Amino acid sequence: MRVHLCAVGRLRGGPEADLISDYMTRFDRTGRALGLGPLSIVEVEDRKGGGMGAEAELLRRAVPKGAVICCLDERGKVEASPAFANRLAGWRDTGRSDVAFVIGGADGLDPGLLREADHLLSFGAMVWPHMLARVMLTEQLYRAASILAGSPYHRV
Repeated sequence: MRVHLCAVGRLRGGPEADLISDYMTRFDRTGRALGLGPLSIVEVEDRKGGGMGAEAELLRRAVPKGAVICCLDERGKVEASPAFANRLAGWRDTGRSDVAFVIGGADGLDPGLLREADHLLSFGAMVWPHMLARVMLTEQLYRAASILAGSPYHRV
């Protein structure tokens, strides 16, 4: 199952970009044998200032047809890493070829796009800066692949 991170905004170089690149590489290596990956990032930008609605349209175009849509939202479900790993494996095991994790812009995600999502995921009640949310998501994807591979990376 291919994994896509679809996000509003462009990631510039810096420590966040380095961490994301590292976790993407780790995920791709670990996930390959599990039928997970590759992980790609699609960035969109509303240059006309159309707000959440315009961003939602750009994000919809970035999501592959038929993909599971998982939106990151502070009102979403908070999951432990093993539960997240099992959810990812469940999507894969139902034969879905793609999953898209969607991160909105400064104002969040359009309510219509949130209603279209298959799942809403939260990293907690606090709102995280978008670049850190990307880091956390790529790390959790790597952690999920490691858990599914039986690695001691995540001890319970």
